[in-house]
Amino acid sequence: MAAMVAEQRELGRLSALAVYRLAAGAGRMERRRRGAPLPAGRKRAKARLRRGRAGGGGSKPEVPPPAAPPSRVEAPVEGPVEAPLEAPVEAPVDPRPEATATGPDAKPRGSPEAMLGGPRPAGEDGGGVSGLLRRLAQLEDSRQRAAELFRWLLAPVAPAEFLGRHWERAPLLVRRGDHGYYAGLFSTADFDAALRGGEVHFGTHLDVTSYSEGVRETHNPSGRALPAVVWDFYQNGCSLRLLCPQAFSPTVWHFLSILQEQFGSMAGANTYLTPPGTQGFAPHYDDIEAFVLQLEGKKHWRVYRPRTGAEVLPQFSSANLTQAELGEPVLETVLEAGDLLYFPRGFIHQGDCLPDAHSLHITVSSYQRNSWGDFLEKLLPAALQMALEEDVEYRRGLPMDYLRYMGVANSDAVDARRTAFVEKVQSLIKKLVDYAPIDAAVDQRAKSFLHDCLPPVLTQSEKTLSVYGFPARWQDGGPCNVDILITKDTEVRLLRHGIVRLCNEEAGVMLYYTTENSRVYHKEEPKFLELDPEYTDSIEFLLSSYPNHVSVANLPCETLEEKISLATLLFEKGILTTKKPLAKV
Repeated sequence: MAAMVAEQRELGRLSALAVYRLAAGAGRMERRRRGAPLPAGRKRAKARLRRGRAGGGGSKPEVPPPAAPPSRVEAPVEGPVEAPLEAPVEAPVDPRPEATATGPDAKPRGSPEAMLGGPRPAGEDGGGVSGLLRRLAQLEDSRQRAAELFRWLLAPVAPAEFLGRHWERAPLLVRRGDHGYYAGLFSTADFDAALRGGEVHFGTHLDVTSYSEGVRETHNPSGRALPAVVWDFYQNGCSLRLLCPQAFSPTVWHFLSILQEQFGSMAGANTYLTPPGTQGFAPHYDDIEAFVLQLEGKKHWRVYRPRTGAEVLPQFSSANLTQAELGEPVLETVLEAGDLLYFPRGFIHQGDCLPDAHSLHITVSSYQRNSWGDFLEKLLPAALQMALEEDVEYRRGLPMDYLRYMGVANSDAVDARRTAFVEKVQSLIKKLVDYAPIDAAVDQRAKSFLHDCLPPVLTQSEKTLSVYGFPARWQDGGPCNVDILITKDTEVRLLRHGIVRLCNEEAGVMLYYTTENSRVYHKEEPKFLELDPEYTDSIEFLLSSYPNHVSVANLPCETLEEKISLATLLFEKGILTTKKPLAKV
């Protein structure tokens, strides 16, 4: 590196990479971002309810401690297969609606799968990801849209096969032989457009990285990521990681906003642009389920099993690893545009570019901190709080002399008092199940998920039927078309099934929703409405009726005024749409 800087000085020019190394030093290493622990659950609440108060709340995520160092396993890790499983299809099967389908898995012409027609060649009208999203919009039910997008993502592997053989178990490689399969999702032109938009900042949105001779470095200057500087880094062999591409690409936003409903967990993404003949990241494992979609060029990948039982489905990502720590890969391949590579959290991976082509891929991720253990972290404190409030056995004092016979120093002692103490603890733990507010803890998980969610992307017809297309404007010296005239005969439905969640909390019954979320992760506080108890049945009625429309008169509120009031409030928040436009321009 010093030789490179000296050579460029002689030529009267320093690259952005050389300038950065002079300023920051060549030994500056990346600090890997890790997931934040979920907040502890609150106790079961006796609600105090008020009408229609909107608000937000929440706290900044905490940074957890580093993962414990690995230890040697004595038994083989369960789950991963002995050899990579590759989809046995070298050329795409004709998935168009007019193609004849046969066999036990064939879909009838009237089914959503047949209507969507699956992936189409990029050259056809309506092909690529943009065409796919338009076809998904024809489905009335957002849950069906999510399921079909998931099916498309895995094709030709069936979702049931994937979930049974690969999910959280083993990598999956799908070769499609169709370079246009992901056309329109994201491209180097989109990357350049994001930079030229002037809102990309180093560190916040963009990482400049390199990995050479076993050393992983991050070269982020401060401030705005201007094209001249960014492309100079790239030209000098640095990889570019665009964090949160959904903030800059409407198509990625649309894609993830649908997919998140399938996972029931945040769907995120990063894009990676790597110059030919280089590698941007050290081997490591992540704390997310990763779907690598090769968008342009090609990339050489190596994937390795978890080394220890503690690394199977880990809670946190690893530090950078050395080549000596890896062993033999369980999968080694070259991804080309249109291919898919999936690997579970805990599987070590590294990718490098071949000398003859750049690589652009997007990694779609989900299931960060979404395990049974993470759920119990929220449930068990709430269960203990309930037990302390309702059962005197949990409030009785410990034995006066328990410190004399308990503790590690006394663990080998044979003492009847120790036996009684342990049996008492076991008994209280077993009884704790009876106090566990399982549904309330699930609602709190759902509340966190809704805060993580991207806001929905509306089609033009959905905008026309929602507050976002309402024709209120300033005209002829004053506002016009302002009144939202919802009547008992107005037919309404939820915009999406997954955009709301009722939570019974200490402060009252809260309706959390996603329509006012930001495309940037947690840029906004959680959005909620505080509702009177008589409105909860109506929310549940709207959820159970979806995707069908219901008339406002049929909402199970006590009075017509309350029915119209609730429908108007939900319409104004973008939660409800109408069957027909409320106003015509």
